Amino acid sequence: MSTQSILITGCSSGIGLHAALTLSARGYQVFATARKAQDVADLQAKGLTAFQLDLTQAESITQAVTQVLEQTGGRLDFLFNNGAYGQPGALEDLPTQALREQFESNVFGWHELTKQIIPVMKRQGHGRIIQCSSVLGFVSMAYRGAYNASKYAIEGLTDTLRLELKSANIAVVLLQPGPINTQFRANALAAFQANIDIESSDHKQQYHQQLERLTSEKSNAPFTLEALDVTKALIHALESKKPKLRYRITTPTKLFAIFKRILPARLLDYMLAKG
Repeated sequence: MSTQSILITGCSSGIGLHAALTLSARGYQVFATARKAQDVADLQAKGLTAFQLDLTQAESITQAVTQVLEQTGGRLDFLFNNGAYGQPGALEDLPTQALREQFESNVFGWHELTKQIIPVMKRQGHGRIIQCSSVLGFVSMAYRGAYNASKYAIEGLTDTLRLELKSANIAVVLLQPGPINTQFRANALAAFQANIDIESSDHKQQYHQQLERLTSEKSNAPFTLEALDVTKALIHALESKKPKLRYRITTPTKLFAIFKRILPARLLDYMLAKG
């Protein structure tokens, strides 16, 4: 069994929680993190070593990293950047501050955390950084522009990091899930209601369709998979001697990766607009 260490963000539910529990059972030294103190307590009650980490606060990131390194003797084998949320809404209705908040959590926080971990991995001579992107990191959908933009940014940063860290023996890997059954919709619903004036928008009719989707208990998207399927890809990325650069998870991700390469842009736009 492995005794290697891994720091995971966004472990309050869904992909992060499943990964933390599975890897812990597999023998990893798992450090699970979450933004809220109650979620940290819940993780600890599940038997996990857990710390509070708010990706929008540099001080919180530094404190969590310090706590982890104190327990590992200054080493860390793996970082799984996963914590994120989706801000729905048409771009014309989206307050710029809401877009800033989306990037603080989904991009800038990841960058700050990764910056603090890279020197650790360089000193020890190895490491792997796994980034949980999305199918929406390379194709765009209406009313998901803020999330799209954040994941497109992660894709660009990850590709660049991979080139810059190649000589340091640090692998940088992208996971690209499509629809997964998680608490993601509930968090997106809260962001939607907080930042979008639904009733006064030209997109009111479409917004009510979005509300129906976000309030459903399970995803109604075709080919939806479970967090388990992301964890399977994560384990391969951690344990393979030569991990893939990208793990395309769910049928929609695999199909759209092909469509993006072979279809005219206008035809792809048509298909995405229908979704």
